[in-house]
Amino acid sequence: MVDITFKASTLRIATAQAVVVVSKQETIDAINNKTVPKGDVFAMSKAAGLLGVKKTADLLPDCHPMPIEYTGIEYNIEGLEITITMTVKTIYKTGVEVEAMHGASIVALNMYDMLKPIDKGIEIHTIKLLSKKGGKSDFKDKYRTDLTAAVIVCSDSISAGQKVDKAGKAIIKKLEESSVEIKDYAIIPDEIEDIQKAVLKHAAEKTDMVLFTGGTGLSKRDVTPEALKPLLDREIPGISEAARSYGQDRTPYAMLSRSVAGVKDQTLVLALPGSTKGAEESMDSLFPAILHVFRILKGARHD
Repeated sequence: MVDITFKASTLRIATAQAVVVVSKQETIDAINNKTVPKGDVFAMSKAAGLLGVKKTADLLPDCHPMPIEYTGIEYNIEGLEITITMTVKTIYKTGVEVEAMHGASIVALNMYDMLKPIDKGIEIHTIKLLSKKGGKSDFKDKYRTDLTAAVIVCSDSISAGQKVDKAGKAIIKKLEESSVEIKDYAIIPDEIEDIQKAVLKHAAEKTDMVLFTGGTGLSKRDVTPEALKPLLDREIPGISEAARSYGQDRTPYAMLSRSVAGVKDQTLVLALPGSTKGAEESMDSLFPAILHVFRILKGARHD
């Protein structure tokens, strides 16, 4: 199965359809009157569909097992056509499109099995996905693509040439994937004055985002939060909480991060962990959803 461990759980909804076509009105009448020899067609087919949704991952090799938190099945009869509509919901890391289509197909097959003794001309048509919702793809085209960012690495050892920066490069990669232009990339020591100068410079230049990596730990030289907080017009605690929560699902040490987020004028300021893994996971947890802040700060203009 493909790796989805980097994804965050979101509400996922999928609706699928299958159409069963019978060959005579008498079949429709038997369904409505519940006189089909094998029993109540709609009720039994619904039960089969519920089982089908739950068993999807058991039958399709690359399908992830997941908690199914809602399944709804509706029938609509028009002439000799019975349209089955299957809606599946979950809060998970991947979608439920396959579960919805599989469930709809099982409903249709069960109806076929129950009706074949009284109708030899039954056909199953149009098993398809009608809609899906959830995950980052929902927001792919909803964010501005004219945004700029500065990435500042706060590290005594890297600025002294004793280590090579990896966390800053990982942040840049994620920003570029989100169509954010990299305006500046700099490495500075863990000094409050240097950190504050970087914030004030980019706020004055109207850079959209300034992302710091490093200095959010507990050593005496970790001063990034102390440098940033006095400059912020408003903190945005939910951003830091989201990053820590995401990280905590992957390592118990995430709770030790002192990440900070807020705005200076119209510039979004983020302080992310200095470890490469911590920076990558923080970016995975926040982007692209965090870009919605610019619809609030600077309006909803799109390219």
